[in-house]
Amino acid sequence: MRTWSRALLPMVFGMLAAVAAQAAEYRTQYAEQWPLTLSSAQSGAYRVVLEPAIYRRAGAADLGDLQVFNAAGQSLPSALLAPDQPLAQPPVQRELPWFVLPPLAEAQRNDLQLLTERDTDGRVRRVEARVGGGAVANGQGGWLIDANVLGQQPLAALVLDWADSGQPLQAQVQLDASDDLKNWRSIARDVPLVDLQRAGKRLLQRRLQVNSSARYVRVLAQGDARLPTLRSVLAELPPAPATLPWEWLSLEPISKGKGEYTFELDGRFPVARADVASTDNSLVQWTLFSRDDESAEWQRRSAPWIAYQLQQGTEGQRQQSAAQPLGSIHRDRYWKLVANPAETATAPTLRLGYQPEVLVFLSQGAAPYALAVGSSTARRAEAPVGVLIEELRQRNDPSWQPTLARLEGSPELLAGDAALKPQRDWKAWLLWALLGLGVLVVGGLAVSLLRQKPAPSA
Repeated sequence: MRTWSRALLPMVFGMLAAVAAQAAEYRTQYAEQWPLTLSSAQSGAYRVVLEPAIYRRAGAADLGDLQVFNAAGQSLPSALLAPDQPLAQPPVQRELPWFVLPPLAEAQRNDLQLLTERDTDGRVRRVEARVGGGAVANGQGGWLIDANVLGQQPLAALVLDWADSGQPLQAQVQLDASDDLKNWRSIARDVPLVDLQRAGKRLLQRRLQVNSSARYVRVLAQGDARLPTLRSVLAELPPAPATLPWEWLSLEPISKGKGEYTFELDGRFPVARADVASTDNSLVQWTLFSRDDESAEWQRRSAPWIAYQLQQGTEGQRQQSAAQPLGSIHRDRYWKLVANPAETATAPTLRLGYQPEVLVFLSQGAAPYALAVGSSTARRAEAPVGVLIEELRQRNDPSWQPTLARLEGSPELLAGDAALKPQRDWKAWLLWALLGLGVLVVGGLAVSLLRQKPAPSA
């Protein structure tokens, strides 16, 4: 029994090592990988705009089979973001006038009278604070910020800048908004202001989230908080929507019925718009359906809409209806157009529109980096990259963006089409088999010990 167990245990450990090595080897799990070229080698985060070849090679409907790896084969933290998130224009900032408010007890704040001198356009020129008709003590208990210069634009946040006193700062403030300097509404409470330094590093929190439209904003210290000496206030406006081009895919029918035309899409494109084209003048009411499997039920993706196409003049000028928004993104493989009336003169061409998405990843380990795509088993774990981007914009600069990385050259074939085929979970079966063998080993040792004759007593 001992001889048998000595021979079996090395086999068990060897098989476990093989399983671990197989789990770590990503090259057998993905169809191919694309080398990445970095615009700057010093950036900590990068963004990759997905190209059509990536969508065509991906197998998962949610693009979960995209993953960035470093030279050592380690997967890097990454997340798939909508096209307007990492590529959006940085927030617009404008400097705002501000005025010091005196320190007040909590009970006095509702009795605070602000005697202001304003221009004809409402901008504050001078502020005098009184409580219950009497003057208040000198000091700095908060600030009054004049946002009239923004007009009707919504205010996303306030970015404060104060002098570095060298002393640690941890304070909490409350934010209130008003349109007449008399009636105030609460925006937020317990908002932290932080300025800490240690070992040459500085932790700074000076951004106050507002997300509201207001002509005036006041920032008041809570409790016995000591506020810093303010130097300037910047208004952060919401970024303008990024103008991203639409990419269009033209599909010809793969099957035809009475007023019904079926199409097949060759990739996991994030389709958000649809259009219909024909080779002749046409005026048809269409309804669009899609599904991801040939055996599944068709799902309606648009309300019926009138699509027309009209050729005018001898120069071939064409006028046609606008593309239809689908309300959300769909990555289905199969699409169907249903015509009303069913008798259409020519078969239509279905045009599907999408905006390329962006994969953002953090650099770890040594380059070169590569984007692996196409797997029926491997799935990317979404990292909170969006939170990181927002945090870095707050700490550094609102215009900060991940550095651009590009797909370079031709893809390197890994497992090929075999990675996209459904596979048996042989690892789970192997682990269960190893567990069973372990039970047999332990049981065999126990039986062997029981069979041993006890030594005769002295």
